Amino acid sequence: MDFTWKDHLYTQRIQLAQILQDPITHVAQQLISLWPDRQRMEESLLEFFNHIPYCTSLYIVNPEGIQICDNISHNGIETGHYLRDRSQRPYMKEVVPAWGFLLSDAYISEIRYQPCLTALQILRTENELLGYLGADFNLRDLPASPELYKEPETWRQVKGDPAIRDQLFQQIRSDSPMDLNITQTMSILEEMISQRGIFQAQIHFSSSQAIIWLTSDPLRYRILDIEALTDPDICLLFPRLPYPEDSVIPKDKIGSILETFKNLRYADENIYLRVGSINIYNGIVSLTFSCDGSHYMPYDEFLIKNTEFWVGAAA
Repeated sequence: MDFTWKDHLYTQRIQLAQILQDPITHVAQQLISLWPDRQRMEESLLEFFNHIPYCTSLYIVNPEGIQICDNISHNGIETGHYLRDRSQRPYMKEVVPAWGFLLSDAYISEIRYQPCLTALQILRTENELLGYLGADFNLRDLPASPELYKEPETWRQVKGDPAIRDQLFQQIRSDSPMDLNITQTMSILEEMISQRGIFQAQIHFSSSQAIIWLTSDPLRYRILDIEALTDPDICLLFPRLPYPEDSVIPKDKIGSILETFKNLRYADENIYLRVGSINIYNGIVSLTFSCDGSHYMPYDEFLIKNTEFWVGAAA
């Protein structure tokens, strides 16, 4: 089963809540007995501030979202926040769960303009809702998941500019310089991907260029124009390397993928491939058609589809 980025995020938020809930609840319990003495509550927040990991500021708001003390931070009491209206901030509009603790969705802070999130703990007696203890956190300070998010290996479709789709049948493909030399271009790209260390190639058929990434220098891309893409000598710039054993796309499938790109380029005068991309490590092929719709799918599923499928789907 593929997990989306939202699934990974949900897991990480649970882990953060487990770290933060107990110390925040402990501080909240101290405040209830001091209510509504502002000075004593601020002193309590100062005393327990360092007990809450990663926290940037603490404060208390009443049930209407009006701050009833100043902010408490690493620098002590930060004046100017008393009676600040937080009622319209994103975290005040979320529903606090029945158990009284909320870890908000991330938002952009009003002051620093950086991604943050807030934890809210209900302050209540047996008969009365007093307010909320708020604890702010900068996402830069919070621990990230040790497990990197992995792109799902399923077909994904992304719709493009509706203005382009509306004009689809009023445009006709014109031969680009790459189209006029497409057999030679595809042969050179196959050599470079299968033999010379290129793990990703993004081929722009309409503008006659390709953007490539090398296994030996993966953090930088290189742009090959049509002159380079039609000159077999370009291969001499990239030393021959063994095809990576941990690649998902087999070496003998590179030619078939590029040949299918070529077929989709000529599939229809209105519906045709504009950009094709291949990444041998995650095994994904991406396609952007003249209708501006994009598809991301595993290479083997891509090779199963025929030209008629794509023309019909795009139309």
